[in-house]
Amino acid sequence: MALVLLLTSFISILLTLLFLVSFWKQQKRYRNLPPGPPPMPLLGNPFYLTKNAASRYYPELSKKYGPAFTLWKMRSPTVVLCGYEVVKDALVNHGEEFSGRPKYPTQDVYSGGYSFLSASLTWRPFRRFILSSLRNAGVGRKIMEDRVLEEADSLIQATAKKAGQPFDPMHVLTLAVTNIMSSIVFGEKCEYQDKKLHHLIQTTRRHSSNIRSMFHEICNLFPVLLKLPTIKDKLCKEVGELGTLVQDQVHFHEHALDHSNPRDFTDYFLLKMKEEPGAGSIFNKLSLQMLTNSLLVGAMDTTPTTLKFFLVLMAHLPHIQEKVQREIDEVVGPQRLPGVTDRAQLPYTNAVIHECQRVLDLAPISHYHVLTTDTQFRGFTLPKGTRVIPFLSSVLTDPTQWETPEEFNPGHFLDDEGLFLTKSAFMVFSAGKRACLGEPLARLELFLFFSALLQRFTFRLPPGSEPYDLKSLKSRKAALIGTAELCAVPRSVVSN
Repeated sequence: MALVLLLTSFISILLTLLFLVSFWKQQKRYRNLPPGPPPMPLLGNPFYLTKNAASRYYPELSKKYGPAFTLWKMRSPTVVLCGYEVVKDALVNHGEEFSGRPKYPTQDVYSGGYSFLSASLTWRPFRRFILSSLRNAGVGRKIMEDRVLEEADSLIQATAKKAGQPFDPMHVLTLAVTNIMSSIVFGEKCEYQDKKLHHLIQTTRRHSSNIRSMFHEICNLFPVLLKLPTIKDKLCKEVGELGTLVQDQVHFHEHALDHSNPRDFTDYFLLKMKEEPGAGSIFNKLSLQMLTNSLLVGAMDTTPTTLKFFLVLMAHLPHIQEKVQREIDEVVGPQRLPGVTDRAQLPYTNAVIHECQRVLDLAPISHYHVLTTDTQFRGFTLPKGTRVIPFLSSVLTDPTQWETPEEFNPGHFLDDEGLFLTKSAFMVFSAGKRACLGEPLARLELFLFFSALLQRFTFRLPPGSEPYDLKSLKSRKAALIGTAELCAVPRSVVSN
């Protein structure tokens, strides 16, 4: 009995010593991190790291602890960066050090490490290849402008069929944007009634919903769960539907591939696979599937949502809408749709588009970054592997960069002569080495679709609806984007 008590005491003392040594090493490693709210034992600051915590808590935490503060996810630190100067310093001036991504165990299970958000170093060659392939497929060239203008005409026709009655424009906006991405990735464009297009949208939405689900979050937090066959099978089944759709497209492209005349992203990738054959190449069918998934999800998650909010804002701000329409009427007229060459002569329209994006603040926090090496940053020592959250909302409302950050003010993007003014604090696409790949295409679509719709329609609230003030619009943006209906009233200035 005494021997058992002695052994138990020894084990307890040993475990206590191991815990204290581990705690001491952690404190030593992280002693020069930015300050922050005290973490709870073992748990850290879980309430500050939830999905909606940033907008709710980070402004006050920044006031209390400074533009860089530390939160804890269990025993791992996360550094939050606030304000234009600090975020720019990290993502641009120290872009290499802040270019890493955290590990997402669930993605590694089904992606083989080829997810574009993967922590592996494959993101660099993939990024170069995607940018090159998108340019080859037309992004940034006149051919893509023509393609978007053709889609804008289809969008106008679909909107006109609503005959000024209340409807939710999200559906037709998603059809238009998905058609553009489908033409880039798969080389095909569908009519809006085509079941194939609707199936692509539904499948991509389910995939996007699944990878953001609580199930995935729990598995990422406790990756040991992924060792259970039932959990792993459920995870792969959830993300498999979109993969099957992409695989069918790849199979078709393999049989129709013209080496001398690649048509789309899939063709370019297949040719790259032939250039770099072998089991060790990162250019393989699995990586093609994962990157295609990312392109489809990225397009459908952002641009239709942004355009819907634009139209909601215009319905609530009719004086802004009227001024945009007047500028388009004067510069373009009714006989053709506005094009890229008109953008310089439409400074107010361009400014309104940018201000809508600033107010929307679609992604309050950028994707998590990770330090690739021990880094001295603004008087702090950030160890390699530390997670970093660039709080982009704080950049888009930084009073040192915006005269009236809490108001809707297109003047933020206009100089004294009324010409469009580029602002480096406009970080809606993030910044630095990990800035959004789809920025050029998104900018093109936002300008051409928005200006075309306002040229042909006036967007109004349904009869009996009361307009919201800007503060309410911002706080209700998720609900408005999800369910709000509008009336698209054809403009008499346009001759049919």
